[in-house]
Parts: sequence; C-alpha cells; structure tokens
Amino acid sequence: MGAPSDIAAGAAGETVGDVVHARIRSDILFGQLAPGERLRLDEASRRYGVSIGTMRELLNRLASEGLVVAEAQRGFEVAPASATEFREIAALRLLLEGHALTLSFAAGDLDWEARVVAAHHKLAVTENRMLTATDADPTLVRQCDRAFHQALTSACGSRVLMETLGSIHDRYLRYLSLAAIFRGDRSIREHADLLACALARDAERAARILKVHIDSCLDYALADGPPAWASGFDAADPASPARDVPARPKPARTTRRR
Repeated sequence: MGAPSDIAAGAAGETVGDVVHARIRSDILFGQLAPGERLRLDEASRRYGVSIGTMRELLNRLASEGLVVAEAQRGFEVAPASATEFREIAALRLLLEGHALTLSFAAGDLDWEARVVAAHHKLAVTENRMLTATDADPTLVRQCDRAFHQALTSACGSRVLMETLGSIHDRYLRYLSLAAIFRGDRSIREHADLLACALARDAERAARILKVHIDSCLDYALADGPPAWASGFDAADPASPARDVPARPKPARTTRRR
C-alpha cells in the first residue's frame, strides 16, 4: 500500500530526513506502528534506510509532536493511545475546526468552492466503495476524509491555525485508524451536509454537524468499553462511556485489496 500523499510523500526540496520523518509519521498515524511498540535505533535505521544518528534525531522530532515517547535508559517507543487522550484530541479538534470553518466560509471564493467540491467528490467515491466493499481501501478513505476537512478550512487565512489544526487532525486520524472506524451511510450523509453548508456559507449549521460528526465517532469507538488499543480507560471519568452499554453491531471490516 502506498504512503498517504499528503502526509508521507516527499516534496521537491525535502531532505532524506524529511522524507523518512514523514514515512515514520505515516506508519504511526495509520497503525503500521502500534501504540507502545519499541523503536530500537538499529532496527529502525535499517528499516527506513538512514543512519542511527539521523534516526535518533527523527524520533526526537516525533517525540516533540506527541507521536513517540523518549525515555531515559529505555530508548524510544510509539506513543500510547488512550480513551482519555482520544476525547481530549476530539474536543480540541472541534474547537479549532469550528473556528476555522467560520473564517473559511466567510472568506472562501470560487476557487475555494472548487477545491471543496473536488475533495468531497473523491471522499464520496471512496466512502461508497467502502460501503459496497468494492475496491475498498480504509486508509484511502481516511486520507480523503482529512483532505476534505482540510479543504473546508483552507480559506481561513491563518497559517498558524491551519498548521495547529493539521497536527491535531493527524493525531485524531491515528485514533480512527486504530479503532477501524467507518460509520457507513451516516458518515456519508454528514460529509454531504458539510459540503452543502460550505456552498451555502452556513457556518453555524456546519459547526453543529461537525460536533455530531466527531461525537458519533467517539461513541462508536468507546461506547462498548475499553478498546483493545487503549492503554487506559478511566471508568470514574463522567465522560467515559458506561461499561454496561450493550455491544452494538458494527460494520464488518473490509479486507484491503492490494
């Protein structure tokens, strides 16, 4: 499976270190490197084709992004995942993206509309393939999902906001990958509604839809109790889903075609 084009692919002018950093980052975000997995410098340097010194620098860089943990005497490991962190990241994404949508909807021009429509078309095609199990690729769906939300906010006019939101969205994306979340028709409808809001410049309704969109993903991932990927699940936290919530059927995971 190819690297995500907006996360892992090297752009003109990037160093080898930049490209390898993006590859490792992509492997973490899309679950190829599991939460808590040890990252031994010698093994990682062979796997990604760089020197041990370069690998140490890259892992320290990823640690500053919250994706890797550096521990004295223990080296590096992939950052753990928890239900608490998922909720925190989701709340921050909602706050930042809601603000960015308001700014973007007010400033967006015809070119912005075209970007949004094009991004939604790609997302709709990939989501429908998932729904019908026709040439389905969950990773591609998540790439297109991220690209659509990025297009929606791309006219906000703030580089710092876009960079910060992008970082949070990537960490949110990691949880979607770990939980193998795809909500089928509901997700497709919500994305179509967000497109309609963008074209109508209805930021208030878009913010409401976004909240439902994010909250339902959290519920889907956490309502059945502690997920297998979670390193901690605080039952005393009032925001934690109740342990006695009956398990509800989820769509079968689609086998990824290569």
